[in-house]
Amino acid sequence: MKIINKKANYQYKLESKRFEAGIALSGGEVKAVRNGRGDISQSYAKVLNGEIYLINANLPVLGAKASPTRSRKLLLHKNEIVSIITKAKQQKLTLIPTKLYTKGRLIKAELALGKSKKKYEKRESIKKKDIERQIEQEFRIKL
Repeated sequence: MKIINKKANYQYKLESKRFEAGIALSGGEVKAVRNGRGDISQSYAKVLNGEIYLINANLPVLGAKASPTRSRKLLLHKNEIVSIITKAKQQKLTLIPTKLYTKGRLIKAELALGKSKKKYEKRESIKKKDIERQIEQEFRIKL
């Protein structure tokens, strides 16, 4: 099952390189992700004490006492963490989760570094998509 962050491409200019990370989840959270219940549109990743945590990801668990938006540790190799930290600091980028998905029996998160877009950049991207859509429709009509 996949949980996709559809707002990520709209709100951020994402780099092409993506990182795949495991997530430390409880049993009920694993079940929620496998059933497709979850929301990562408001979430981001943050470096705390040399480790990366997924913050504000909403994975609701039925009858649980823990908060559904608690911080969850992301499992990455040390060299990946170092490269993420250096890129993020040098270029002032944010680490954004783009997908949560299952890979075999494991649950993985896809992360991308990105810079937030200004309002006018968001409007320009919408205009570009509209123009591309119109061009595609005209080609379909001609064929």
